[in-house]
Amino acid sequence: MKKVQSDVMAEILPWIEKNIHLPLIIDDVAHRSGYSRFYIQRLFYEYTGVTLGRHIRQLRLDKAAEALEKTDVPITEIAGLLGYESQQAFTRVFTRHFNISPGKWRRQIKSLGKAAHRK
Repeated sequence: MKKVQSDVMAEILPWIEKNIHLPLIIDDVAHRSGYSRFYIQRLFYEYTGVTLGRHIRQLRLDKAAEALEKTDVPITEIAGLLGYESQQAFTRVFTRHFNISPGKWRRQIKSLGKAAHRK
């Protein structure tokens, strides 16, 4: 089973990252893998130690945090680019995860960057 896990994960992990901008759901990943949603979830958890849903959410949030830090793209656009249905949904998820709103995150990161450049 370990060989199957490695082969499937070697295909699925990059595919998820490449398609993270889509409103990915577990059924999409299962379809891509050729396995049932229950089997791919079990396989994914055994291989990574996190659930497939958590991995997708975490990857989206990491990409969002990076975009907020490195770009001036409006928050609404970042939310849309990462598959969130609305800025409100994105803000709720982001705030719950990081304990800070996306706007405050961006302002703090930008001010930290400016402070580092002044030294």
